Amino acid sequence: MSGRQTGRPTLEEVAARAGVGRGTVSRVINGSPRVSEQAREAVGRAVAELGYVPNRAARALAGSRTDAVALVVPETEARLFAEPYFLDIIRGVSAELAAADKQLLLTLIRTEQERQRFEQYLAAQRVDGVLMVSVHRDDPLPDLARELGLPTVLNGRRSPDEPASYVDSDNVGAGRSAVEHLAGRGRRRIATITGPPDMEAARGRLAGYREGLAAAGLPVDELLVATGDFTEEGGRRAMTALLERRPDLDAVFAASDVTAVGARAALRAHGLAVPGDVALVGVDDSPMARHLDPPLTSVRQPIEEMGRAMAAALLRQIAGEEAEPSRLVLPTELVVRESS
Repeated sequence: MSGRQTGRPTLEEVAARAGVGRGTVSRVINGSPRVSEQAREAVGRAVAELGYVPNRAARALAGSRTDAVALVVPETEARLFAEPYFLDIIRGVSAELAAADKQLLLTLIRTEQERQRFEQYLAAQRVDGVLMVSVHRDDPLPDLARELGLPTVLNGRRSPDEPASYVDSDNVGAGRSAVEHLAGRGRRRIATITGPPDMEAARGRLAGYREGLAAAGLPVDELLVATGDFTEEGGRRAMTALLERRPDLDAVFAASDVTAVGARAALRAHGLAVPGDVALVGVDDSPMARHLDPPLTSVRQPIEEMGRAMAAALLRQIAGEEAEPSRLVLPTELVVRESS
């Protein structure tokens, strides 16, 4: 077999010589652990035989790759850095992408102008793939990315029949376990503060709340349901409204720990003790849950694990290893503390 006469060996030639896919070669070169020893040895032999020299810029140009992934967060800087959820997602995503030698581009979208600018950025194919956090029901970005042929993975779903790949947690189970716990402690007038109604996570937790009431033989009282927005101020407002409507409530399931912090402040302002007068449960099991006074019972989401799983799914798409959308729902776990 005659050797190459001109030009430098390409990643595709290494893949052909090794008898593996292009993505496998890329992972071997980048030191990824997600490769079998047999494939690693085959790629090593092919690299040596062809005299292939990895070159990041050359690989990106030859494969029309940028080696960059965008993580889109449609929130303000203040909320991004104030809420542990986003930071844990970023930590998980960053760790997985770093192992694959991909650059993470954090993109905040706060206005319609910023959204349009980012759509133009995507159309210019300046990233290899897109990760999206905090998606709302009418968010057009996932569909646009898919139309452009860009690998895309969401954190959560826009609806139960989400067409894009996603990684989510068991939101229905989270609401159900929280309410069953409260009912098991003898609470009978259990209220809830939801997340935004246009987010599937919020709708799932509300559905779980209703399931938990039914399982405990308790009626659903719409006066005990208040809409929040996953923020502390939203939790404070919603708790105040609940106390005006049903001052006899004896427990609250807040759809996030941050919401529970706001609810706790409103309860304290009304002279109510937690858990003596009102038991309180949140979702996320964030550090603030442990440091609240009293420490907050919370439903733990594997947030950093979700970030890693999102990035891993995206990397599989980029490597051409995943033809169909992937759907992963991770379990949640109730962590009982003094607030309930």
